[in-house]
Amino acid sequence: MTAPPQSEPTTRMARVNGIELACHSWAEEVGGGHAPLLIAHATGFHARCYSAIAERFPNAHVDALDLRGHGRSSGGPIDHWRIMADDVVAFLDQEQRGGLIGVGHSMGAHLLLQAAVDRPGAFARLVLFDPVILAPVFYEAELPGFSPDQPHPAIRRKRDFASPEEMIERFADREPYSLFERRVFEDYCRHGLEPAADGGWTLACSPEMEASVYASSRSNRAILDAAEKLDIPALVVRAKTTSLKDFKGSPTWPGLADTMPRGRDLHRPDRTHFHPFEDPADAARIIAEFASG
Repeated sequence: MTAPPQSEPTTRMARVNGIELACHSWAEEVGGGHAPLLIAHATGFHARCYSAIAERFPNAHVDALDLRGHGRSSGGPIDHWRIMADDVVAFLDQEQRGGLIGVGHSMGAHLLLQAAVDRPGAFARLVLFDPVILAPVFYEAELPGFSPDQPHPAIRRKRDFASPEEMIERFADREPYSLFERRVFEDYCRHGLEPAADGGWTLACSPEMEASVYASSRSNRAILDAAEKLDIPALVVRAKTTSLKDFKGSPTWPGLADTMPRGRDLHRPDRTHFHPFEDPADAARIIAEFASG
């Protein structure tokens, strides 16, 4: 899909479960004969990382959420992924819209699947890029003993920068950021920082928040039951398979789509876990083709 002119979304805040959830929207009105899209992002990222995808649907209303503790949304560390899924459900209850095309990436794909089962009718179809949904055996094992004294390693991330340009310069040649399309990478940096109280800029998704999400990534075993109950078409787009310790490899259980009554598996070994960032045009094409049926 050809890259369209860049456009700025409008942003509104929704009060859900005691926090402010930011929603970025492209197109002011719902309509135009195209099903509206709802995008949910990966851990540590934010909605504006998907601008290059949203802009490829100029005739559709596209909403992209900053999930709890990410982007412009408020909220702090979590200990269970149902907390963030419940935020999405509360947002859907406020919107009172149905027939959405849900587009989730990594954690966001997990959350949209859970929300689709919790709120039947909200979604017509789901496109799930590398959902963090593991094989059943991983949920049976005891969770790692992360604690305030022994937090997840993500807590050591650099959080403070003099400017977005410093962040861009620092990470441009480092993986995984060097894999991203340049526009996506710059969107990540420019919209992933917020002004710091004492000057400069700081990560909008704090290292504490990111670490808590990773540390609780196996908390929602019920997601496997949700997959079996999902009664809408769902496309699981899996990246290359390596190991769980390789952040570029797919965390998705290869058998996931087979457990869904109307699931379909699309294995893309030519892509990493960051597929929507590496090639937003390809991701948008996959979404458009599946959304059209």
